[in-house]
Amino acid sequence: MEELVIRDADVVDGSGAPSYRADVVVDGGRIVSIVQEAAQAGCQRPKARRELDAEGLVLAPGFIDMHAHSDLALLRDPDHSAKAAQGVTLEVIGQDGLSYAPVDDRTLDAVRRAITGWNGYGDDIDFDWRSVGEYLDRLDRGIAVNAAYLIPQGTVRALAVGWADRPATPAELDRMRQLIAEGMEQGAVGMSSGLTYTPGMYAEDAELTELCRVVAGYGGYYCPHHRSYGAGALAAYAEMVELTRAAGCALHLAHATMNFGVNEGRAPELLALLDDAIAGGADISLDTYPYTPGCTTLAALLPGWASEGGPEEILGRLTDEATAERIRHHLEVVGSDGCHGVPVAWDTIEISGVTDPALSDHVGRTVLESARRRGETPWTTARRLLVEDRLGPTILQHVGHEENVRAIMRHGAHTGGSDGILQGAKPHPRAYGTFPHYLGHYVRELGVLSLEECVAHLTSRPAARLRLPDRGLVREGYRADLVLFDPETVAAGSTFDQPRTLPTGIPHVLINGRFVIEAGHRTDVLAGRSIRRTPA
Repeated sequence: MEELVIRDADVVDGSGAPSYRADVVVDGGRIVSIVQEAAQAGCQRPKARRELDAEGLVLAPGFIDMHAHSDLALLRDPDHSAKAAQGVTLEVIGQDGLSYAPVDDRTLDAVRRAITGWNGYGDDIDFDWRSVGEYLDRLDRGIAVNAAYLIPQGTVRALAVGWADRPATPAELDRMRQLIAEGMEQGAVGMSSGLTYTPGMYAEDAELTELCRVVAGYGGYYCPHHRSYGAGALAAYAEMVELTRAAGCALHLAHATMNFGVNEGRAPELLALLDDAIAGGADISLDTYPYTPGCTTLAALLPGWASEGGPEEILGRLTDEATAERIRHHLEVVGSDGCHGVPVAWDTIEISGVTDPALSDHVGRTVLESARRRGETPWTTARRLLVEDRLGPTILQHVGHEENVRAIMRHGAHTGGSDGILQGAKPHPRAYGTFPHYLGHYVRELGVLSLEECVAHLTSRPAARLRLPDRGLVREGYRADLVLFDPETVAAGSTFDQPRTLPTGIPHVLINGRFVIEAGHRTDVLAGRSIRRTPA
């Protein structure tokens, strides 16, 4: 007898097709049969050792977070309810060009320091890996949800070139090609870039094109955080489209937003650009989070020249008066590349987290508010925070536009991604709320998407981008990565004031047929594993 039958569920199967009522039978980690209501009349209904009454609940494939920053959280937090409670059964990590493999003893510490604001420094982690394959093996010891990995181009450049702002030599480019090939062979699904973060931002298009050719040869995709989401946003999107066209590589645009005042109402221009490219044969997808503010590190706003050489060099420049004044001028007057070519507005920069508890009074305040409380200029406050917290502060950047968010999420190439940074006392609520916020706010309350459309955006579309042959749909033979939610009550509990509040209306989540959320509570099951690239 099979393990589990989910009885009388309203199945939204991830394809975008209308829902149907069915009994769904799970055994051995897979969906073994689906008996629709019409077929139940006059025949014996399926039985199993356990029955789950799903009356009033939607049964959908588990949600796939196409842009996650859980690279260390998956290792340090076996509970990981931030994602599991949302119905997320797979996260794509290694984002924005910076993560922890491949590294060597020389580069690991610099990478850890560079993204302390995203993941913490990792004092509680045994970094017992160096290659992509070894990191994936570490995940396979048992994690809360499944995880796929993108090779981080900035980390690769740090390993082969260093943190200098210069073109790679032919030998260095060959070394980077080799590292990308090795990572793909070891199971990565593609490559990411952070082209407003050092050292990835120092790569010219010709270099990126060569690396994308390697990725394409393995059937992977390129996921860039491109060079501008502000003053040069449309040109930056076009650059990525042309680059991947030249390389013959699939393109997935990370957190594809149109931010800052210069881009208000301009989402249709971006979508027209993408539609033209897709009509011409380009393979393009994108992800967004359903909120207007962004989230990054305070150090990310600095101009690229000020970040050359890595974290210690940055701190040295910030403590030199003449250089610090030059940085201020680029931030406040010129518009630094780190701030997307737009002069910084300190009243839009909210401190969301610090690593030093002595600085916690800044959390939840904008830089302008903190500066006024101390009777100093905003740059003085920002500079002190960067130096005293050793580049650790994270920020919310209130620069988005609701009409752009809604237009982009309707697009046929759209998928969901939280871009969730789990560090800090007051993280962005998207880390805990992205997927129920789509379902509760944008589906039920606003009707921006139908329920069936939205579920397809969060399940089968990302599974297709990841080339997963047995996930993303409710189908016989598919993996039993499943979520059950109440469409009338599902909602994000997280808010900007209480960002770590778990969602409501998601009582059950299964990964590989095992309950990780049961009756609204996290179980002790660690059913997640690495999801490795399917050979082309």
